[in-house]
Amino acid sequence: MELIEDSQDLSGAPDRIVHMPDTATALVFRDGELVVVGPRTRAAYFAGKELEVCVKARLRPGVAGAVLDMPVRELVDGTIPLSALWGDAATDLERRLVRLGRDCESIRECLEESLAARLRPTDHARLARTAVSAVSALSGPGRLPELARSLAVSERQLRYVVTENVGVPPKAVARITRLRSALGARRHMDLAQLAATNGYYDQSHMTAEFRSMMGVPPGAFFAGRLPAPQPC
Repeated sequence: MELIEDSQDLSGAPDRIVHMPDTATALVFRDGELVVVGPRTRAAYFAGKELEVCVKARLRPGVAGAVLDMPVRELVDGTIPLSALWGDAATDLERRLVRLGRDCESIRECLEESLAARLRPTDHARLARTAVSAVSALSGPGRLPELARSLAVSERQLRYVVTENVGVPPKAVARITRLRSALGARRHMDLAQLAATNGYYDQSHMTAEFRSMMGVPPGAFFAGRLPAPQPC
């Protein structure tokens, strides 16, 4: 199993960078440094910045805690240099990545190999992966008791395993997953349809979730009326 869910080349100078709410922990390589970006419960908006090489690799659920040697919940809505966790091993990896230049695919492969070398699989991590996939597939809110029963665990154990290995509890995973699904489906339907097909009770429920996590209501976001960017 690959440990990296997906990767993105962010090199260049975009006008604006939007970091969406995300249940995934990511490694970002930029300016010769590796940074760990924890799960995001709120969107962050940044002004664009010229970066010769910038690659973001999102880790699969349950991987971060098994390779970073720290509880993922401590990373939520934050960043930390990988060197603070791995020490000299991170510095050596950064040097290897610098030698790869702008070859983003090779950078991803190098990160994958380094993560695999440090992976210490646990039963909790495996359960977390299964639970996150199941939570992401829920058709609406309020179904966590059913999910816990289907996984043969208590709701308390489900919350603990997911929070420790993913960083946020199951309800937050479901909220973020619904939001990301709605963001990806917007071009095909109006707001009422968008709410109905992405697990929201109604359009007002979706609007409240957008305000909470994106900082603006859905109409404003899709029209490009975004919060003022922070310095990157």
